[in-house]
Amino acid sequence: MKCPYCGFTQDRVVDSRESKEADSIRRRRECEKCERRFTTYERIDEIPYMVVKKDGRREKFERHKVLSGLLRACEKRPVSASQLEAIVDATESYLMDAPERERSTAEIGTRIMDELKTLDTVAYIRFASVYRDFKDVREFKEELEQLLTREGKRKN
Repeated sequence: MKCPYCGFTQDRVVDSRESKEADSIRRRRECEKCERRFTTYERIDEIPYMVVKKDGRREKFERHKVLSGLLRACEKRPVSASQLEAIVDATESYLMDAPERERSTAEIGTRIMDELKTLDTVAYIRFASVYRDFKDVREFKEELEQLLTREGKRKN
């Protein structure tokens, strides 16, 4: 920490206290050169992780939205809550690994669909039908045919 009086970079912490709201730590420091005291505050980085929507808008990442979409896709399917929670955790970790703190919905959706594809193909199709916003039955049929082709290759 740089001393605000003399600019020296060596100091010692004299006292540390948590704020009343428990959202920061107040530290009393003493400069080792000029011996003057000053106060610093340590706070949690509160810049939210962002999702870039198809139309270019940015929204704060909300894990409950991802979980809600997965729950709808997996309704009446043999997919456990812990499996869905693992997908949401992996998605959140993927977002946190982004150096610029944001990812596109295309990246996030593709990762979720890849996870669902290995768990339950019906849930995958349900999720993909909403996520990819199929315009007509032909697009939906093409996706099903690709899935069936992959399934057939795995079984052979």
